[in-house]
Amino acid sequence: MRDSIKKAIGETVQDMIDSGFKTSFTEKELNALDITIPEVQLTTHQIKGIREKLNLSQTVFAKLLNVSPSSIRQWEQGKRKPTGSTRVLLDLLERSPHVLDYRLKA
Repeated sequence: MRDSIKKAIGETVQDMIDSGFKTSFTEKELNALDITIPEVQLTTHQIKGIREKLNLSQTVFAKLLNVSPSSIRQWEQGKRKPTGSTRVLLDLLERSPHVLDYRLKA
């Protein structure tokens, strides 16, 4: 595939992904188009800020994320870092703080 065509297709696919368009590309196909899914990086201040923006205690925030309160404390103190899907969920909460409000309803 010519580089210009590959680049144009890659940019189009990236735009589709960025806009929330549902795709079914495999990792191999995305790699072939030079599309990468960036790692989510969160600082201790960002994690604490997310929790404070939601106005939740560490205990309630832990229950919302289905992790232990100890994990929340350790993330906020920089002793540990969230991993996997929890890191992605925290990133989502930072971008859309009310995405999990349905879990807090009475």
